[in-house]
Amino acid sequence: MSLMGLNNLYREVILDHSQNPHHKHALAQATTAATLKNPTCGDVINLELEIKGDKIVDAGFSGEGCTISQASASMMTDVVIGKTTTQGLEMAHIFSDMVMGKKHPDSDLKKLGDAAILSSVMQFPARIKCATLSWWALRKSLGEEVDD
Repeated sequence: MSLMGLNNLYREVILDHSQNPHHKHALAQATTAATLKNPTCGDVINLELEIKGDKIVDAGFSGEGCTISQASASMMTDVVIGKTTTQGLEMAHIFSDMVMGKKHPDSDLKKLGDAAILSSVMQFPARIKCATLSWWALRKSLGEEVDD
């Protein structure tokens, strides 16, 4: 597949997650939640998690925002359900590093599922916060200190 074809495929995946987001709903059994805002463009992500023991058994989000923030939240919820809280935090750190241009082995990037295609956001510094907002909400809901 050509580079242009690959870019078009990535664009289609991002648009699909934005227009048909997965897990965009409130959770009846949420055990933790976090809300983060991106004041520069108006994105708001309300993330709710249901955690049993050390496992993220369900995730849901609400809020409004640009295509990138909504797609990233959809991709993030897809990949963290069924993972341990430690794995969720690891993925959040890998994602944040990735969009900031830090290198990770392919094995780490595969953990991110569809979200790995958002690596191209690093070329657009103004969009990095959009992409990372839901991942920072994940970190906050799992007990890490984050800047609101």
